[in-house]
Amino acid sequence: MFQSQNGKKGGKVVILGYDLGHRFAQISYCGMGETEPETVSAVTGTEQYNIPVALCKRPGVGQWYYGKEAVKFASQEGGILVEDLLYLAERGEDVMVEGEAFDPVALLTLFVKRSLSLLNIRLSLYQVEAFMFTVEDLTPRMVDVLTRVSGGLKLNAKSICFQNHLESFCAYTLHQSSELWAYDVVIFEYHTQMKILRLECNRRTSPKVVLIDHREFPEVLRRVWSEDEEECKRQKKELDELFMHLAGKELGTRDISTIFLLGDGFKEGWMKESLKLLCRNRRVFQGNNLYSKGACYAMMERMNPSKEWKEYVYLGEDKLKSNIGMKALRRGENSCYAVLDAGTNWYEAGCDFDVILESGDEIEFMVTPLTGGNVTERGVKLPGLPDRPRGTTRLNIHVEMTAVDQVSVTIEDLGFGELFPSSGKAWSCVIQV
Repeated sequence: MFQSQNGKKGGKVVILGYDLGHRFAQISYCGMGETEPETVSAVTGTEQYNIPVALCKRPGVGQWYYGKEAVKFASQEGGILVEDLLYLAERGEDVMVEGEAFDPVALLTLFVKRSLSLLNIRLSLYQVEAFMFTVEDLTPRMVDVLTRVSGGLKLNAKSICFQNHLESFCAYTLHQSSELWAYDVVIFEYHTQMKILRLECNRRTSPKVVLIDHREFPEVLRRVWSEDEEECKRQKKELDELFMHLAGKELGTRDISTIFLLGDGFKEGWMKESLKLLCRNRRVFQGNNLYSKGACYAMMERMNPSKEWKEYVYLGEDKLKSNIGMKALRRGENSCYAVLDAGTNWYEAGCDFDVILESGDEIEFMVTPLTGGNVTERGVKLPGLPDRPRGTTRLNIHVEMTAVDQVSVTIEDLGFGELFPSSGKAWSCVIQV
């Protein structure tokens, strides 16, 4: 039994992974120290994990239904259905329902809050120590939306974080048996159209670098099956052949250990010859809760990084691709002081620290790319810095990223106590990385 750090007794400390999609949401949870997350079923006693991202208002009153109940009430009782909640929140325009304007982020927050009630028979929300949202694309606008949603939930969680599906895929994979990712790992995702994600790991670097390539194939659209039996058979055979051709090209270029088939599009009984191809000398799994479980794993590592996790770094589109440090003198020996670590989300990367400048009027940063290339030195000149005796200039350095390849540096002269007052000077520059 774990003791919750928020003072609530009687339950283990829990981490939530919440996959918020445009059509469906999923919730997985895991106790700190446990090894396998569980996914909440939208229908008790089943493995129906998908919660429709929808609300429905009862006409004439302020009563709202969510998820499957919302869809059911709209179709059977004439309720006003509001779908595409994530898209509406991203767009930011008021949603009109019965002549009343509603904030779309508030509606999305209501949906998330109501969906979390599915946890009630398993645990209390007071036990939730950390919460990870995962979405398909984590744009700056999406970060803003999720930040507002998080604030509206009024959870007692110590930490609420966001990441995209690619990072959740990485976290999920690295927590599986090593034989499943001895070579590349591929996701075929099929909801409305086909998407392919390929994870590869370069084990020759330190830390080992994980990269994920992702591509979309709009030509492989979800089918509307004909009611005519023979025509339906023809459609399924055509789709099977199209997918087999696509998969054959994808699988023929690299060694693949494992394939995951995600999405309801794979549950319609059309995979015949293509499935035989996929299963040839590799493991194949079908499901749809990989991202919410991956969000749980990633949050667990943020809270308490394991030794194995520290050996890997995922370099996604939003990640800093280089280690950034400074030349420093420690105990009389030259060393490198770590400033920013590769693998950090650029919009979360930043720090403040003080240094003692031994001599001169220049600070040197070292940029060490993990994607190949040489270590480079970037000097920052401090013109007008007062000339003081050796080791009597203290500087405050503020570092933050303004883009995935830009580091903003601000340096302020603090002087050296009463002996050498601050000059009040400050310098700013941008380092390309």
